[in-house]
Amino acid sequence: MGNKEALLAAAKHCLHEKGYARTTVRDLASAADVSMAAIGYHYGSREALLNAALIEANEEWGVALAKTLQAATPPDTAPAERFELIWQRVIESFDEHRRMWAMTFEAYAQPDLDEKVRAQLAGALELARHGLANLFQGLDEGSDAARAAGTVHQALLSGVMLQWLVDPDHAPSGADLVRGLRLIAEDVLA
Repeated sequence: MGNKEALLAAAKHCLHEKGYARTTVRDLASAADVSMAAIGYHYGSREALLNAALIEANEEWGVALAKTLQAATPPDTAPAERFELIWQRVIESFDEHRRMWAMTFEAYAQPDLDEKVRAQLAGALELARHGLANLFQGLDEGSDAARAAGTVHQALLSGVMLQWLVDPDHAPSGADLVRGLRLIAEDVLA
């Protein structure tokens, strides 16, 4: 493993152990067994390295979850039931990945993101929108429909995660989301 890969692996480890804001350049270099200058050489900044690690961790979670959901959701399931089942499984995965979700919110809440880091995170969100639309509805990634539906799925995911992190006992279930969406749709489409 080269220095760049070692830094990325070390960053994922440090994010899980210390979180975004408390992980220092020294922590990263020490965990990767490289010089602190290697961070700047390979990633440009501590933030860019941590965001790359966070994005990769989120992608890994997404791939693993997608495999689980696709295998466990029968193709002939009614859309509302499919939506509820998928959301219930997503919510169940939060406990196993609690640290990742906490560090995701911590990273996105940094007030002074530089433009390069902001662009990196924005690009990851755009990919996630399309991936979520494909996962939940089978929409072709890259289509206008996938972006529109994925925007709502991403908003739901962020909101449900935040509620779950703050108060897991009262966070919505898959059934709550279906019921809420029906109520909203009845009002909006009336």
